[in-house]
Amino acid sequence: MPQVPQTFFDALAVRTWCGLALAALGRAREEIDAINVYPVADGDTGTNLYLTLESAYAAVEAAFAGHETGAGPAGTAGAPTPADAARAMAHGALIGARGNSGTILAQLLRGMSQVLAAEADGPGAHLDGPGLCLALRHAADAARQAVAHPVEGTVLTVAEAAADAAREAGGDCGTVARAAYEGAAAALAATPDQLAVLGSAGVVDAGGRGLVAVIGALVETFTGEAPGGGSTGTAGAAWAARVRVPTRSEAVSGAVSEVVEAPAPGGPDECADDSSGPAFEVIYLLEAEDAAVERLRERLDRLGDSLVVVGGDGLWNVHVHVDDAGAAVEAGVEAGRPHRIRITHFAVGDVHTGGVGRPPRERVQRAVVAVVPGEGLAGLYGEAGATTVLARPGEPPVSGELVEAVRRAHAREVVLLPNDADLRHTAAAAAEQARSEGIRVALIPTRSAVQGIAALAVHEPERRFDEDVVAMTSAAGATRYAELAVAERQSWTMAGICQAGDVLGLIDGDVAVIGSDVTATAEAVIDRMLQAGGEMVTLVLGDEAPEAIAAHLEGRVREGYLAVDTVVYRGGRQGALLLIGVE
Repeated sequence: MPQVPQTFFDALAVRTWCGLALAALGRAREEIDAINVYPVADGDTGTNLYLTLESAYAAVEAAFAGHETGAGPAGTAGAPTPADAARAMAHGALIGARGNSGTILAQLLRGMSQVLAAEADGPGAHLDGPGLCLALRHAADAARQAVAHPVEGTVLTVAEAAADAAREAGGDCGTVARAAYEGAAAALAATPDQLAVLGSAGVVDAGGRGLVAVIGALVETFTGEAPGGGSTGTAGAAWAARVRVPTRSEAVSGAVSEVVEAPAPGGPDECADDSSGPAFEVIYLLEAEDAAVERLRERLDRLGDSLVVVGGDGLWNVHVHVDDAGAAVEAGVEAGRPHRIRITHFAVGDVHTGGVGRPPRERVQRAVVAVVPGEGLAGLYGEAGATTVLARPGEPPVSGELVEAVRRAHAREVVLLPNDADLRHTAAAAAEQARSEGIRVALIPTRSAVQGIAALAVHEPERRFDEDVVAMTSAAGATRYAELAVAERQSWTMAGICQAGDVLGLIDGDVAVIGSDVTATAEAVIDRMLQAGGEMVTLVLGDEAPEAIAAHLEGRVREGYLAVDTVVYRGGRQGALLLIGVE
């Protein structure tokens, strides 16, 4: 169905663009992954771009959902302002940025959002064609400044060309967007001549290819017509005609690993050969002041390469390739508070690990993928053999992150534990996507991490898949769950009216106890749960739980319930003060 074109760059245009760009990257993801040879031939640029955009799109949809009252069109009462929609887009991309390319895309979106926030902050406000030109220019400049050692022939070059072409064309938003697309496509076609590794492999830059798809979605937003598979027009046809798309095995093994030994224009720290390059990719969100981030840039630049630091206003996304992953994380700890830390060891056949001609890793028969609310539980689940997805407070994972985790588990059969009732639809979508890729996935509807612990405790990979799933489902279903949280405002609950600051004890998702003391409220919750019987109490302590609460509750259970055992885990920064399971 043709897209109804938007006239101006306003809140609805932001929403439309994000949706169309996500769809475009979804269609192009496999192609982009296949041509990914720089800076690391790990075949994931398309996937990383998609996951980054998916997070941005989800944030924009949440902004609209929070403003929907049925009154007025976008940009007026009942909808977010363009500035609010743009800020949501930028924040979503920032917290969801994946890989080198995704981090740069997040900064491009942030650059555009800054212009919208400055020029269109109010109901009914919008950007016209010249404003869109300004946004594209600011985006390109912001992305280049975020990269420690910019290299020509990459997504940065494509972004610059799009901004230049848009400025020269002028006109309304549709004209500007189409000119930006043609300029980006022409620059993409020239990338093999600018970067030796691309020319040797016979491919264009993967990140630049993804950006062309994103700008193509901008054209569709303002004209109602898609450019046509990323190759519409003279410039698009030029790069499409000259580029050979390698097979997946070529992209991540010998055929491409050999050509990346050629020196890149940016120098050795931008494209190391297969014997000396860093072994790890480290990514984390960082809460820190600007001055601390500047010092962090200098330190990480000495530790590794492919350094990109994006963000601002106290929240940053840090990406770097290093040999010493621990040192990169420690540098973040010294600068501020890092979280959502992801460390990836480059796989066999990647440019940074050599392995030319070695066969791909064999799939295991079965794996467990679980969403966990804190670093402590991530470690616990990991020790039990599960592949984990960390869900920070207020930052639930999107379906693409779950699909990526299922792929990372590298198994023929996967048991998926969402561990959150609100993630059931997200997990179901991820399971369906994984099944379409030939992976057998069983979704166990766990509603708390303590139910996941119970399921994982009876997991036996040697059993038949169906039998294992039944046993894990039964264990999870037999575990009642509770949590302690602090009320943020006055509200009605199943247990009565609570005030801001009250301690709430929720059992199976409903408020059952309201108290003023954390330990006393936890006692009341455990007593109420054990009235129905139980053999074991599981306690998962959050960082903000009182220091002595675990010992106190263990003593309480030991004295009052002689046949009941207690096990305690440290969950880290998990949102809830305390998670409780009774089985």
